[in-house]
Amino acid sequence: MYKFSNPAQRIRSAALVAGLVAAATFATGLSAADPVTVVSWGGSYGAAQDAALFNDASKNSGIAINRESGASMSKACLQVESRAVSWDLVVTGSGGSAAAAAKGCLEKIDFSVVDVSDFIPGMYTDYCVGTDVFATVMSWNTDKYGQPGSPGAPNSWADFWDVEKFPGTRAYRANNVDGALEPALMADGVPPEKVYEVLSTTAGMKRAVDKIRELKPHIAVFWGSGAQQAQLMKDAEVDMTTGWNGRFDNAKKDGAKVGYTFNQALYDFDCMAMVKGAPNKDTAMKFLAEISKPEYQANLPFHITYGPTNKKAYEVTTAPKELIESLPSHPKNVPMMLPVSLDFYAKHRTEALELYMEMMSE
Repeated sequence: MYKFSNPAQRIRSAALVAGLVAAATFATGLSAADPVTVVSWGGSYGAAQDAALFNDASKNSGIAINRESGASMSKACLQVESRAVSWDLVVTGSGGSAAAAAKGCLEKIDFSVVDVSDFIPGMYTDYCVGTDVFATVMSWNTDKYGQPGSPGAPNSWADFWDVEKFPGTRAYRANNVDGALEPALMADGVPPEKVYEVLSTTAGMKRAVDKIRELKPHIAVFWGSGAQQAQLMKDAEVDMTTGWNGRFDNAKKDGAKVGYTFNQALYDFDCMAMVKGAPNKDTAMKFLAEISKPEYQANLPFHITYGPTNKKAYEVTTAPKELIESLPSHPKNVPMMLPVSLDFYAKHRTEALELYMEMMSE
């Protein structure tokens, strides 16, 4: 190798090399930063996000990512509290993000970087950007109770609780209050539009928990993940369960005898949040901006029946009409559902979870 004897020549050479590297990085779009750690869930949902969002967004932006499963706002907050933050972006439900933001666990979204101007109203907050629209529904074994909409098939949360009219085993959410209390109140006769008014009081939360306690002898399984929801129905281990519409659609593709209804379902969205003190904050914000573009979100329904949060995705998608109409975000489905209240989860989630966990431990 040729060696420069003049120190000034060595300095100029080093500067030239650094400049060439920087120019090449700029030209190719490659990021010189450390990989962004993106944490989601497993099963068909995580696979759908990889296929529709993460893989292509990483390739096209040049931003390298580390993909991990096991997303949890509790774990994210623990990292913040222990000052050992290793995650950058974490997928979470809207209620979980609202509660974590209230605790100071999340970074504010930089909307000068992340463009949400074409998003469905309400599908982002100061601390979380929506990645998909989903519904928490009641599902059932169609061999036992019939196809959705057929005479005698279940169609309300009151039916889910009615073990005389619909005898059989149930499954319900474990160790997490998100989407667990609202169905109980509707089953107890509270109109959907009054659910959060009732839940905003301790008495209302106790009423919901008591209603679940009433059903508990018939709950054969408390599920802990979307993958478990799907497996329960594929194995016909339970006759009815709560869960997320896309998981059941994918289970049906795998042969499960499962149906569900959007009637009285919870209209909700998953979102991407940034952990407070994220080690790659700037690069992670750019990656969040990338996956929020319509061309990626338009691909999501092909992998799981969740709707895009970016309205332009509906204009560019090549998904057939039947698939689009099956999404929870389709205009014909939205009026049937109860929108999740982020204000409730920000203010009352901790108290509600304590009451729920007490019931679970009995």
